[in-house]
Order: sequence, then structure tokens, then C-alpha cells
Amino acid sequence: MNVLFVSAEAVPFAKTGGLGDICGSLPRELAARGVRCTLVMPAFRQALNCGQPIEPTGVEIVVPIAGRPVKGRLLKSTLPDSDVTVYLVDHPGYYDRAELYREDGEDYKDNCERFVFFNRAVLEVIERFVPDTQLLHAHDWTSALSTVYLRTERGRTVDYSNIATLFTIHNLAYQGSFWHWDMELTGLDWKYFNWQQMEFYGKLNFLKSALVFADTVSTVSPTYAKEIQHAEHGCGLEGVLQDRAEDLFGVLNGCDYGAWNPETDPFIAQQYSSEYFVSGKAACKQALQQELGLPTRPEMPMISIVGRLADQKGFDLIAPLIETYAQRNAVQWAILGTGEPKYHTLLTELAARYPEQVGVRLEFSNPLAHRLEAGGDFFLMPSRYEPCGLNQMYSLRYGTVPIVRATGGLADTITDATDHALNNGTANGFSFFEYNSDALGSTIERALSLYRSPDPWRRLVRTGMNQDWSWRTSAEQYLHVYEETMSRLPTAV
Repeated sequence: MNVLFVSAEAVPFAKTGGLGDICGSLPRELAARGVRCTLVMPAFRQALNCGQPIEPTGVEIVVPIAGRPVKGRLLKSTLPDSDVTVYLVDHPGYYDRAELYREDGEDYKDNCERFVFFNRAVLEVIERFVPDTQLLHAHDWTSALSTVYLRTERGRTVDYSNIATLFTIHNLAYQGSFWHWDMELTGLDWKYFNWQQMEFYGKLNFLKSALVFADTVSTVSPTYAKEIQHAEHGCGLEGVLQDRAEDLFGVLNGCDYGAWNPETDPFIAQQYSSEYFVSGKAACKQALQQELGLPTRPEMPMISIVGRLADQKGFDLIAPLIETYAQRNAVQWAILGTGEPKYHTLLTELAARYPEQVGVRLEFSNPLAHRLEAGGDFFLMPSRYEPCGLNQMYSLRYGTVPIVRATGGLADTITDATDHALNNGTANGFSFFEYNSDALGSTIERALSLYRSPDPWRRLVRTGMNQDWSWRTSAEQYLHVYEETMSRLPTAV
């Protein structure tokens, strides 16, 4: 099977979140199972500076944008420790920028044009390098139009109608919605700009377009696949997703244990395993307290948080609780991330008022993220919604017990520590349903209570550390979805 991945992000080339982790891991896992995988992504500045060898292909391309020819070129690399070829679409005017999609809190004004160019360039990659592609797997709105072009364009040397298309939603809230006149940039016939295909409340909507044109659709957890078919999580597209219900699959993301494993992690103070984690985690906790300028108090529970500082991640619930626990001197907080300016200001003020309880780093640091996973006693993810989540899987392997809201992939991976689940050995964390501070606070209290009981606490930690959330199972499920997708090939539009 020959599969072409289309994604704006893939580790180690470019990453803003889980999409980069997934598209850097899944192709390698599939390749190990005999699938020939190729990846296409933009040649962002971040990608060109990532340290991975990149070479020119000698191929220049010309892509029509609103009827005018725009030139670019194709570069070539590989995913580390694999034979997965990576083609990077190079156009410095579009991609040689400080960030991938936005800067100083504002989206780039030409994002539509930037990603029209990228999606049209995918066709050039197929024609020139992978004409035997059997399935195109596109990810999120930045890659969505590739599924449309395969159903509306004629290939020069390739019959696009023979290529199956799967579109994966990583976060439905980000849709790629643009002014209706940007339809001109796509080069597509205006007949497709209608409420059943590419138009959404008067705007051009990339993600909706893929939901309509792709042969099948998937998302990154079974629960999220159900949630997005209803108004609360459907972001206005629940009707379209209900129409595609028979073609919609939920496949839980996997965890890359090559990168996230306390037994081999080079970033942490002391490596440890599920058999001998007590001293290892204690050493990591002490080192983290010192790094964040917190008192080295081994008896005080530490709650780690890593991620985007935004309402979606539950920071409107977290912020008041930090102050409550800081005033009680009951918990230490280790927080790493960037996001909404209001939370930057709030967390900075809390760290200044409570320097012995709150340690904050407003940055992105992969090594420090590893140290928060290893040094924390708990990992907090009270998300308003969470398509899948990866940090709770990392936390389980590191023996850092997750406290989560039971939504999306968090509901699929965390079994609440009820008495029954603790007794039968299935509990691996703590979860709650209602999105409010009272529910979160009471769940933290339950967690702290168990923390003070050493034997059941260690059993809970060891259960999580011994679970397997690797890409192995997820890759097998994707192979099934690929076969289903290829069996549904339509005729060209």
C-alpha cells in the first residue's frame, strides 16, 4: 500500500501541537508494517532550521493562484530512523516566517493563499515523485483542499480518481474560514461554492470542504468522533458530520515511547521504571523544584501542567484554584506553556505572589516538558474539549497521575480511581464530567487524599506506567480505515 501524508506539521520539522507529533510518528509506524509512506509539508523556516538533512530535488513547480503562475520548488528529506521520504514545498514568501500560522496573536492575513499554494503543490508531488499513490491522508484544515483537488482536477500523467482520500480532524475548532472572494485564489469553479460543499455561512471553509469531498473522515479518538456530531462540540458542522456518520472513524492517537520513556529519557534527573519508580521520581521532583525556584519539599504534592494557556484547556477553571491552594500552602504548581495574554499576565502575577507554591515558565521547551512529566505527582488536564490529548499518555508512562475532564480522548484513556476501579486494578487516574471549578476542585481533593495513602497510591501509579498506549494498536486501526477508504473510491466529480 502506498500512502501520501499531507500535513503542515511533523516532528522534527515543524510543530505547534499534537499534529506534529502524530504526523512524525504514524508514518514511521506504518512503514515498519510494510506500508510505503511519503509525507508532504511546507518548507517553513522552522523546518529548514530543524537540523534534519534537507536537499534540493532540482524540481521547480509553477502553481496557479487566482489564475497567475506562482513559482516554488520541492526539497527532500526523511523522517528520522525511517525510510519515509519527506517532500517540502518551498516558497520563502509564504513560509519563511517566524511562526507557522500566526504572529503576535494574529493570523497571517494571507493564510488562505499560503495554503492554497501548498495544497496545489501536493498535486505536483504526486505527478513528479509518487504517481503510484493509492491513498492520500490529509490532516486538518491546512491540508484539506488536497482532497478537493483530487476530485475536481485532471492529472497530467496520473488518474486522480484512482487515489482514495482520508481526511483526519485533529481539532474541529480550527477550520480555515476565509472571505468568500478568496475562492478565486483556489482556482476552483465557483459552482463548488455552495452550502452543500465549500461555503459555510457566506465564507470559504477549508475544513468543511474536506468533510464533503474526502472519501472517508477520521478523528483522533472514538469519543471525539461521537461528540462532534452534536451541537456542543460540532462547531456548526455537526450536520455535515451526521451526514457522513457511516464514513466517520475515531482512531485514538498513540504515544511515541521512543521519545517519552522514563527508562531512557536523557532530559530528566534520574531515569526510572515501573518497578523502581519511587526514588527516581523523588529525584526528578527535587530537581524540578530547584529548576523552578520552589522549595525542595518532597512531602508536598506537585501538580504539573504543560500546554496551551487557553480556555479550551480549562485555564478558566485552573486559575482560581491555583490561588486557593497556594493560600493553603497545600500544593506546588509547575506550569509550562504559552497562549492567551490574559493567562500570561495572571500566571506571572500568581508566581510573584506565591513564589514557594507556583513555578511558571511561559515558553515552549521540550526538555522542560519532559522534566515536568517526570517531576510531577499529578498532571492536570481539565479541558473543555480534547480531541485526543497526548500528555495524559505521557503522564501515565512517567507515573504522573492524570487528573482530567472526561471528554474526547481523555475519556478514552483515563479510568477514574473509584473504589471499584481501584480494587479491580483498572484505575489509572482521576476524572470528572461537569465543566466547573467545584467538580475540578473535588476531584483534586480525591486525588490528594489517595496520595496520602502510600500503598494504593503506588498501585495506581504502577498501573498507569504498565499500560501500553503506543502507536502499535493505532497503526493497525489506521490500516483498517485505509482499506475501508480504498473500497469506497468514487468516480471523479
